Amino acid sequence: MITGNRKKRIEKIINDNLDPIYLDVIDDSKSHQGHYQAPDSGESHYNVTIISKVFIGKNRLERERIVHSLLKKEFNNGLHALSLKLSHN
Repeated sequence: MITGNRKKRIEKIINDNLDPIYLDVIDDSKSHQGHYQAPDSGESHYNVTIISKVFIGKNRLERERIVHSLLKKEFNNGLHALSLKLSHN
């Protein structure tokens, strides 16, 4: 598992690939401590808001698939859940 600075890695991946107009990444892992399958190490649950022109013409599911695809390596290394707010304006 890759540990430390997951928030910065998420921000870099999104900035490099989606050129967001607005990006907000919040680590919400502390709210999930003690929950089933939530690691004690944290860095597992994030609330992410992205406004990007890349999302123009895409429905909610397509937008979510784009973000999940970009963060596949993070999911494979301990990222458990994302709460996503995705828009083009």
